[in-house]
Amino acid sequence: MISEIVQAVGLGLVLMLPLANPLTTVVLFISLSGAFTVKERNLLALKTSFYVFCIMIVAFYAGQAVMDTFGISLPGLRMAGGMIVSYIGFRMLFPATQLKTRPDDDSPQHDFSFVPLAMPSTAGPGTIAMIISSVSTIRANALGFSPLTLMIAPPVTFLIISTIVWICLRSSGGVIRILGKSGIDAISRLMGFLLICMGIQFIINGVMDLATN
Repeated sequence: MISEIVQAVGLGLVLMLPLANPLTTVVLFISLSGAFTVKERNLLALKTSFYVFCIMIVAFYAGQAVMDTFGISLPGLRMAGGMIVSYIGFRMLFPATQLKTRPDDDSPQHDFSFVPLAMPSTAGPGTIAMIISSVSTIRANALGFSPLTLMIAPPVTFLIISTIVWICLRSSGGVIRILGKSGIDAISRLMGFLLICMGIQFIINGVMDLATN
């Protein structure tokens, strides 16, 4: 049972981490929190990770209800999510501009943990679309996991992603010093390519769903 849960969580991390992309959030975090004290930065990192977890949980458990309310089909969601993910991927792979510094009218006490750090930088539209789209796959249980695994794995996956975001933001200064701007840029471009591939696959899956219905 434990090994099955680990396998399911690992699969979720492989799917979600390229979308969440904590390294991009680290760059944005550093550019916005330059005038913050260490205590303020640590509090901001904690709040951002908490918001990321809440957004993912709400998308997982209530996303389908929202789809039913507005009459959105799964193929439509997958194709729309695929276009969003591909767009984000193209922006990461071919960045037009560098991240701007914090506006002059922002005080050090300004709280930007929810916007833009948690959303859309980490748990953005692409991440939410993937979570909602994955609910139907989990319910169909195409991979043959046990019901207990399917109940435990998603919240654990979201908690791990939120913890990774918190660790990255807490150690943001060290991450930048180790990787450097060129290293962060290279990893962001690589994840951008992965997002493009995932987005195209989303669109293919949506078209196939329409063709079979």
